[in-house]
Amino acid sequence: MRRAELITQIADSITRLKRPPPVKIAIDGVDASGKTTLADELAVFLQQTGHPIIRASIDGFHNPREVRHQKGPLSPEGYFYDSFDYPALKKLLLDPLSENGDLHYQAALFDFRTDGAVKAPIEIAPPNAILLFDGVFLQRPELTAYWDFTIFVDVSFEVALVRAFERDLPLFGDKAIVLGRYQKRYIPAQRNYMDLCHPRDHANIVVENDDPPNARLIFKQL
Repeated sequence: MRRAELITQIADSITRLKRPPPVKIAIDGVDASGKTTLADELAVFLQQTGHPIIRASIDGFHNPREVRHQKGPLSPEGYFYDSFDYPALKKLLLDPLSENGDLHYQAALFDFRTDGAVKAPIEIAPPNAILLFDGVFLQRPELTAYWDFTIFVDVSFEVALVRAFERDLPLFGDKAIVLGRYQKRYIPAQRNYMDLCHPRDHANIVVENDDPPNARLIFKQL
């Protein structure tokens, strides 16, 4: 399947949803699977069809480093349980866009690169907006009730690691550090997430994304 056709089919599935707007779409997957790229592609396509888009990511709701690393900087348990501020995500973004919400939302709270708060504005969502929200661990029990539709971007850990060397080397500065992070922290945490939450099984759509230009799309009947 060509990439443009894949994006069109996913976008069509989103626009056909019979849900009260704003519609909230989770784009889930392991680290370096291609979640952000897919979300951005969908945003461009859906905007061209006249849908107001809210783009946000779990990356904007990290906890401070002292919380994220309280179990140790390479702890997989710390990555899974301590990385993100879910109460803030719900209060600032998901609750306002849900039933009985006031549509006044904030798309980010924290920048993990600077380990500091960000001054994201409080915005008002158009009633017919679509939230495209990407990130890891999005099918945790704390979040599943919020999503109207879930996409799981699936790649092998081998492919994710190759991409991580390209993407994360500027952040960490050394290939050995990137390798250690993934082998000791990120991948074990993702395996735990798979075992606990079965995100591929519960997603509405699976995108098998080892080869993005020729990604395979699997529609689920849930």
